[in-house]
Amino acid sequence: MKNLFNLQGKVAVVTGGSRGIGAMIARGFVENGVKTYITARKQEELDATAGELGQYGECIPLASDLSTVEGVTAFADAVKAREGRVDILVNNAGATWGAPIDEFPESGWDKVMDLNVKSLFFLTQQFMPALRAAADQEDPARIINIGSINGLFNPNMTNYSYSASKAAVMHLTKHLAADLAKDNINVNAIAPGLFPSKMTAFALSGHEEEVGETIPRGRIGSPEDAAGTAIYLCARASAWVTGHTVVLDGGSFAAAH
Repeated sequence: MKNLFNLQGKVAVVTGGSRGIGAMIARGFVENGVKTYITARKQEELDATAGELGQYGECIPLASDLSTVEGVTAFADAVKAREGRVDILVNNAGATWGAPIDEFPESGWDKVMDLNVKSLFFLTQQFMPALRAAADQEDPARIINIGSINGLFNPNMTNYSYSASKAAVMHLTKHLAADLAKDNINVNAIAPGLFPSKMTAFALSGHEEEVGETIPRGRIGSPEDAAGTAIYLCARASAWVTGHTVVLDGGSFAAAH
């Protein structure tokens, strides 16, 4: 029972890993002995995050454009050229868009759906050989898809493509989990509530404490919350858990429903 949360020696890939929840999860992995590849579009941001995390362990930054299938394939090939196996894939890269329904542009719809859903699926496809190589019945390979509480109920914002995309991600998680169980690959999702990130900066804008008081647990999410949940979903402790979404929101969804 002492090693239920031990990840030492595993290899992970975290998309959107240069900031926000992706960086929080990457740090949790690195500090717990996981060789962690992070990716995002901007090399300078990746290098800064990898430099910071490098003091705790091994973090490798690889820039990519995951908004196209060509970019997805190029990134997966770059990792697979370095690693024979990948134990953990965290599909975190995402985008959002907001506009009134009468003005919502097709470009805003397609950008969000392509990155949040389509690229997630095809990146998973590209990493299947490496995930299968890492998997066995006692210690499955893991895929974590980052959803959102916005995909569970009406967020009361005009982020139509975002909420639809996150609902799709969480449904796709169930579908993949059922299909990949035979390959000893567990697929779960995390549906975060309010965490500090570029995406939520408009809602927080220096009022973290005030906004946190509106959440039942009395605060916004922390790096430890994101990392701890991801570590659980990748460790022996959750080897029999697949096809589920962990709602990580300090009680917001429960209070609203």
